[in-house]
Amino acid sequence: MSDAPRVPAKPRPATRADVARYAGVSTAVVSYVINEGPRRVAPETAARVRAAIEILKYRPNVNARALKKGFTEMLGVVLPDITNPFFAEYARALEIAAAAHGYVLVVATSDGNEAQESRILSDLANRHVDGLIIATVLPPSGFRAITAGRPTVLINCSTPFRGYPAVGPASREGARALIDHLITVHGHQSVALIMGESSEPIPEPRERGWGDAFQAYELPPGPIVRTSFSRQGGYEAAVQLLSWATRPSAIFVASDQMCTGALKAIREAGLRCPEDIAVVSFDGTSEAEYCWPPLTVARQPIQTMAEAAISAFLSPDSAAEYQRFDTELVIRESCGCSRSDTGQGRSTGGVKTSRRTGLQDGS
Repeated sequence: MSDAPRVPAKPRPATRADVARYAGVSTAVVSYVINEGPRRVAPETAARVRAAIEILKYRPNVNARALKKGFTEMLGVVLPDITNPFFAEYARALEIAAAAHGYVLVVATSDGNEAQESRILSDLANRHVDGLIIATVLPPSGFRAITAGRPTVLINCSTPFRGYPAVGPASREGARALIDHLITVHGHQSVALIMGESSEPIPEPRERGWGDAFQAYELPPGPIVRTSFSRQGGYEAAVQLLSWATRPSAIFVASDQMCTGALKAIREAGLRCPEDIAVVSFDGTSEAEYCWPPLTVARQPIQTMAEAAISAFLSPDSAAEYQRFDTELVIRESCGCSRSDTGQGRSTGGVKTSRRTGLQDGS
């Protein structure tokens, strides 16, 4: 006979029947209290049931509830890089907007990889999420079959996707406003662009806005360095720019994440921002406000766009196919403005809807 100590059995979780016995009611009444209907329960009885739930630590079976109700109250969110401050803040804004309607999020990262995004979308669809919100790197043909029959909203779009509700910033106008400021207020004649790489055959809207400003003022466009949408990419691009014999007097960096790397390269080169080289950025995350110097940015209205995305999911029939939101020009010290001039913000346009076919932003 073994002398080994007996392992106590793990207590089983409380069931709905346990709660009913403890509260002295039927299991149907427990269900009505948990689901807040369909039948009314007297306040005293409901309080007794809730006390029993708390004492017994009862947790409803989410899968069983979803099977019975026909929906899970979960949304799948797929982002290219959750470590990017812009997408981290976007995910939080989506979480807040979804929670207001009783939904929770399942967030996944595609790493900007088409094959990985396809696998994630298939997995989320198999888990029966009620809808999908995607900052996609796939063409429409890449996810149309996967998302068929499931409400899908695309975010971070610079132009529309045919057949899908989509939300995005007015990137071209936002970039133009930044370069206008550098040219008209600070007199810069050469503004370099650090731009994330893209597989698309046409220039990305931020690049087009940058070019629009030079054309408007009849100036030759500044140099472009293409790199990855990452801090390391921004750092390496700035190192390259600063190594040239004739360096530009200002840099427009296409995202806050890349701009963090660019500022590091400027400091390592023994240069000062904005005294030796001015810097402006796109996105307007908290990182832009709290780095040094604080960045002048075209700020995306993240919370507003997140609320629009959730509204498009909830009302797919009435949602505009494409909603485009203005950025805000926020003046801080990295462009060369004095501290007394900072904190100013102005819109670069108005909310627009469209029904054209288009491409994705690549923040």
